[in-house]
Amino acid sequence: MRAARLGAVTVALAVVTSLTACTSKVPETVVAGTVITVGWSGSLTSTNAASSPTAGNRDIAEMIRSDFGDVVDGEFVADESFGAVTIVSQKPFTVRYDLTEPAWSDGVPLDAADLLLGWAGATGFLDRKPGAEAAVVPVLDEFARAIQVTDPQPKAQWQTAVRVPVAAHVVGRHAFGTDDPMVAKQAVITAIQHDDFAALARLATVWRESFAVSPDSGADDLGLSSGPYKVERLQQNEQGQTVSLVPNPAYRGALTPKVAHIELVPPGPQPLAELGDRLNVAQVAPRTSNRATIRDLERRDFNVETTHDGTVWAVLLRPSGVFDARRARAAFIRSTSAADLIEGGGGQWAGAYRATTAMTAAPGTKAYDIVSQDSGFSATLGAKSDDPAVERRRAGVADGARVCVLFDRKSAFAKGAFAALKQTTKEAGWAVADCGSNDFAKAVKGKGWNAVVTRVPIPQTPDQLAAQWGSTGSRRVVQVPNKGRDALIAQLAETVDVYESRVVLAKVEATIVKDAVALPLAVNPRLTVIDRRVSGVAPRNGAEATLTYSVAQWEAVQ
Repeated sequence: MRAARLGAVTVALAVVTSLTACTSKVPETVVAGTVITVGWSGSLTSTNAASSPTAGNRDIAEMIRSDFGDVVDGEFVADESFGAVTIVSQKPFTVRYDLTEPAWSDGVPLDAADLLLGWAGATGFLDRKPGAEAAVVPVLDEFARAIQVTDPQPKAQWQTAVRVPVAAHVVGRHAFGTDDPMVAKQAVITAIQHDDFAALARLATVWRESFAVSPDSGADDLGLSSGPYKVERLQQNEQGQTVSLVPNPAYRGALTPKVAHIELVPPGPQPLAELGDRLNVAQVAPRTSNRATIRDLERRDFNVETTHDGTVWAVLLRPSGVFDARRARAAFIRSTSAADLIEGGGGQWAGAYRATTAMTAAPGTKAYDIVSQDSGFSATLGAKSDDPAVERRRAGVADGARVCVLFDRKSAFAKGAFAALKQTTKEAGWAVADCGSNDFAKAVKGKGWNAVVTRVPIPQTPDQLAAQWGSTGSRRVVQVPNKGRDALIAQLAETVDVYESRVVLAKVEATIVKDAVALPLAVNPRLTVIDRRVSGVAPRNGAEATLTYSVAQWEAVQ
């Protein structure tokens, strides 16, 4: 199956990758002549997504990089064809990263040097200055293509702490001017093991800068692939960037590519209208204006997958003024219902907004099941009061108490949810005032509002959790110091057992419930519409979920 291509290209960017003659044969699974074209709003700016983690770079990295596994719906899913990650010691906390036999697209094997460089880039070791405290350099097992990393404290994200975003022999070549890949690898190892600050500075410069993609990019080796696909060419026109990818013959993963060409192209102003013609896959937000079109596509056997973008809609209460007391906040939350607000905000698309009762875990995950059971939200705040007016009075709040509610006027969901909130709380004697803003980002930092209808990122790591819900977190929307919650977050950061971590996370959520500052509503949906002639596209949930996840499973049905 072939899809129509973009028009004439005005600016051609550099070819990013090339294969040597020894790796020119494509996998037998590839069906010659097949093409899948994806509407893509991103752009490739660097082939080192670790140093430049933009959405576009992550999309490409998903296709051109192999790894020990992915975090899917909050759980680590291992790729045993790439290698294995195991805890070898609790005291001191030591993790071993073992490679199987992956190779770069130029035929050079991945080995301990690649792992060591990945560790150095992720930990900031490359950017250390003379006089800085010495770090514990991982122990290399070069024969087994493995490293062992020791940390002072257990690390919750131990399975994903070491990745291989770029090739060590390429970094070594550009940093030290040697063409021999093994010599270049050894130069990287020596620089790190000897804590050679001058050599580390050269490595850091290549790591940060040399993998940038521009019209002047000239080194083919900077685009080497370890994943199922490799970049064949980049093109730029007035509509945006097009990235063309082809199978990587050197890839030996558990699933090898089936499609001969993947084209990531600008989606255009009306991507849904071009599905089945110019486009085979498009990702859109649910809107009133596209409801009829998507329903028609579904009736024509196009597949529509609903996922979420890693954020949760919620009503957050500022614990001051009218909401100074916890009982007042609880009374307000119990005077409305999440279902009413979802219906008001979602409108025709209300069914796409999956309801949630948590701020720290997404519905559909194993962690959410524990969090929702143990947090106490459903028993204390989740059910609408039988007599919300009486509950308000018992909380010491007078009839007609004014509640200034901030929301983004540019968001259809926020506007609809606010309208529903105003109507439902009126029956309980609350006087909800319209404090909506066209400059929401600025307004939310102000002090005039009592409550806000907003989207909040669902934290994926203890650091993100601390930033949002810690007493001194930099991304707090509401200021709720809680030393007990801080201690639990610190405990979570050192919890390596996945089952224990769910229990600790539930305790964190319980402190948020106890403070009565949040009414979770629903996760924010996104829709992936897939041509009926394409199979295997499996979009993921989450803020960092790439559109190109599962690309090795994609198949064009002829």
